[in-house]
Amino acid sequence: MGGLDVAAHGGGDDKKKGVLKHKKKGRGRIAIDMTPFVDIAFLLLIFFMVTTVFRLPQAMELNLPPEQAEVQVAESNVFMLYVYGDGEMVYRFGTDGPLEAMQFAGLREMLQDMLRQNDKLITLVKFDRATPYHWMVDVLDEFLLGNITRYSFDAMTAEEAAEVKGGA
Repeated sequence: MGGLDVAAHGGGDDKKKGVLKHKKKGRGRIAIDMTPFVDIAFLLLIFFMVTTVFRLPQAMELNLPPEQAEVQVAESNVFMLYVYGDGEMVYRFGTDGPLEAMQFAGLREMLQDMLRQNDKLITLVKFDRATPYHWMVDVLDEFLLGNITRYSFDAMTAEEAAEVKGGA
């Protein structure tokens, strides 16, 4: 373990009792064995590596229906929201209802009101291909804050975007 070497004070050569020899002036030589410190450092390193809980990756859960399953949904339960690259939003109920313009600021309240009226409401959001990514994140945030759990995102085709834009 640790050792301590101190310079000798004269040895046992004196046969006379009661006579003290003076010690040499100056400091003695001290040597400390570092092996136990290295062992402790490695034990601590291993301990912290084993006991550390790493942050788990956060992922969004997706519930997908089986590939062959065909889900029947009444048109009265479908709310379609179209989002364009400039932030313009239009919506309709069902696939053939009239299109109405809306502002992003009122999206959450409107969806919560519709969900109170129809608890089977499914929201289908279609984004124009030129829509910046932040609009998708903003819409998803509004859904999460409004406790909207039944929704789907999709991209509009060029024909569909022109048709919806022209009909609004």
